[in-house]
Amino acid sequence: MMKSLKSIPSLAILFLSISLINPLTVLADASASMSKELLFENNTALKSNRIHAKMIRVTFPPLYKSPWHTHQGPGPRYILKGSLKITEGKQVNTYSAGEVFWESGKRMRAENLSNEEAELVLFELVPQ
Repeated sequence: MMKSLKSIPSLAILFLSISLINPLTVLADASASMSKELLFENNTALKSNRIHAKMIRVTFPPLYKSPWHTHQGPGPRYILKGSLKITEGKQVNTYSAGEVFWESGKRMRAENLSNEEAELVLFELVPQ
């Protein structure tokens, strides 16, 4: 008898939690449909069967221009906010929020073209 009495507070908390959920919110979530959109794809050969994958958020100050540099590995880059001019080798492209591009891992530089911060997510595939 004591075991079942100890579980009463837990059951009361569970019931209270469930009753506080707005049923309209639950119904709205159940009726919402998910959407899926391919943003980018690229086939690439990597030097190794073992890959260390990294996901890095980079914030660029207004009008910032990075020095020439390389990354440890290639991968897709996703612009979250702002507009960036990307120079990789002799190729120059400008990308804006919502756009994805492939960076090969060659020598490159990035320039924030705006008076506001720009943000980029790097998905880096580093051969091990």
